[in-house]
Amino acid sequence: MMFLNEHGKNIFRLAAVFCLVSLIGPIYVKKPQETPILEHGIGGGILNEIELVAASFESDILDMESQDILSVSKPRLLLFDSHIVKSGDYIGELAKYYGLNQDTIISINKITNTRLLQVGKALRIPNQDGILYTVKNEDTLSSLSERYKTDMEAIKISNELFSDKIRVGSDLFIPGAKLDWVSLQEINGDLFIWPVNGAITSPYGYRTDPFNSGRRQFHTGIDIRGSTGTPIRAAMSGRVSQIGYDGVLGNYVMISHHSGYRTVYAHMSVIRTRTGAYVAAGERIGDVGSTGMSTGPHLHFTVYKNGVLVNPRSLMR
Repeated sequence: MMFLNEHGKNIFRLAAVFCLVSLIGPIYVKKPQETPILEHGIGGGILNEIELVAASFESDILDMESQDILSVSKPRLLLFDSHIVKSGDYIGELAKYYGLNQDTIISINKITNTRLLQVGKALRIPNQDGILYTVKNEDTLSSLSERYKTDMEAIKISNELFSDKIRVGSDLFIPGAKLDWVSLQEINGDLFIWPVNGAITSPYGYRTDPFNSGRRQFHTGIDIRGSTGTPIRAAMSGRVSQIGYDGVLGNYVMISHHSGYRTVYAHMSVIRTRTGAYVAAGERIGDVGSTGMSTGPHLHFTVYKNGVLVNPRSLMR
């Protein structure tokens, strides 16, 4: 083993320090009278050079994050992936999995009832949120932009439009837009509450005439079992447009609702509202009975949308 004299040891120490500095960078020592490099606006604190490098690095990271956010939110051409519906798939879970709103998947795939998703069906999954809109005569890019609070340029980019002209009847993607509340409730089957708590004894559609077993008839609503006197409640808020007695319906109440809906409640034993009254969803409007053409106490419940019969069950929670 070689033994160093004191001079050799000093040279060795200097060499070691030099190697260490070259590896970790220069060591900064704050002098008592050092001139401040930068002062904070509040408190007058001093940043030395090491702090400046750290602050600069943090600023670069924030800039990168901001750029990532901007790249996601900036207008993009509409592109699609696909998803094959499996048993147990629900729109809400699919939307969460793909990071989209339910409205987007429903609208893009023109789904009219989320409870009836067909296993094996291929769904289109877009690369951004928004809805499909069918262009009407009076529509312009400017009016659609204003209605849906969406930048007009974003609509043009996502649909790859090269002018402001849009064709009536065509489907236009509106980035960032959502379905209106009523449409979403309709599609999810959550628009109406049950007017009576009970089992359905006769569904909507064709059935054997209960008064003539040799004849088939179209049943315009659903029959819900209930004992005489059971409260009947408005399925949705609205204004009572008509009450009265009919040879077939017995004592009945008709309520007009928003979005073109109208409901009829028949075979009541007692009517507990009046024409012109505003009723809230769940408000008692009568009692279950068996008046008119009825085989026993129950509620016959009918729904119209813009004058057209609709299956009530598809709209009930």
